[in-house]
Amino acid sequence: MSGIEIQYEKTVLIGLITEKQNQEQVTEYLDELGFLAETAGYFPVKNFIQRLAQANSKTYVGSGKIIEIKRYLLENEIYLVIFDEELSPTQIRNIEKSLNEGNYNQSPIKILDRTSLILDIFAMRARTAYSKTQVQLAQYQYLLPRLTRMWTHLERQRGGINMRGPGETQIETDRRIILNKISDLKEDLINIDKQMLQQRKNRDKLIRVALVGYTNVGKSTIMNILSKSDVFAENKLFATLDTTVRKTTINNLAFLLSDTVGFIRKLPHNLIESFKSTLEEAKEADLIIHVVDISHKNFFDQIKVVDETLKEIGANDKKTLVVFNKVDSFSYVKKEADDLLPRTKENLNLEELQSTYFAKKQYPSIFISAKTKQNINEFRTMLFDIIKELNSQKFFYSEN
Repeated sequence: MSGIEIQYEKTVLIGLITEKQNQEQVTEYLDELGFLAETAGYFPVKNFIQRLAQANSKTYVGSGKIIEIKRYLLENEIYLVIFDEELSPTQIRNIEKSLNEGNYNQSPIKILDRTSLILDIFAMRARTAYSKTQVQLAQYQYLLPRLTRMWTHLERQRGGINMRGPGETQIETDRRIILNKISDLKEDLINIDKQMLQQRKNRDKLIRVALVGYTNVGKSTIMNILSKSDVFAENKLFATLDTTVRKTTINNLAFLLSDTVGFIRKLPHNLIESFKSTLEEAKEADLIIHVVDISHKNFFDQIKVVDETLKEIGANDKKTLVVFNKVDSFSYVKKEADDLLPRTKENLNLEELQSTYFAKKQYPSIFISAKTKQNINEFRTMLFDIIKELNSQKFFYSEN
């Protein structure tokens, strides 16, 4: 197989500047969408951005922009478009119709939105029966309201049994099949949840520590360093999907360390619902280690996304240690005007961030590089002290 070059399907990305998101935010969102697309095996070649008060209810972008996108696609033989929002069934249907009208090529132009792209990546990354079941449930829940645009018959998934009743339309048959699938998957998850709950109860004697953070911040690398294990880690979004739990020891003090799925902005609600049991590791942890990629230009926004997700699952009141990772990649270019401007997060160097801004935060924090091992010993010491204190409290209350 050596010497064979993998061909990535070309795609274009679509975003909107609205009253809720400015141009800088949209540019960052599309950069992230491009990273998602590459993770899924696509090759983004161009971004289309339009300024609207709000998304067009029929085609997301305006009719003129649709014509511009269509012309570019046909001229460059591109057959995939990815939108940086979750599209409604009506929008998908109208966009597909508009882009494929007059398209005489053999390949129709396909539409993906941010949600379906993330679901595709999750399906690729799922390894265990549990995560596969969670992803399938989210996929069917996403698919159900979009059945009107399907071109194939779902009854084939039932082994070829024709389930259509007298006078029943194909769409009704497909809907019933999907509803049955959703019901079966939910039942499977309930059974697996019971098993996982029992497993968690069996671990109650040890302090439980959960690594959380935005996707691709280095949680799995930190997991490998602390637990001396070999958890899969790479520079791609959602490299880790299944929760990994390892018994870990620092200075003969044992605790359980878990690595959870990474968070991301605009995470599909169905995925949050489906993965709540996986995130139970964070909800039931004695300590949360919130890992942040300080080299990312908008890491403050990523912190906010994680905090909001933790709040949604009821894990926002946990004792927390914030670990600012990737200090080796942090870059600060001093501008002449910086000395004249108020000192804000946008114009602070690393030392100033450490000594001023983060000193005021409610959680203890440390700056490290998991890649170069910078400050790792200090991190271990800080973690040891916190776990020792938690262990003493747990032992005291259990004895009394």
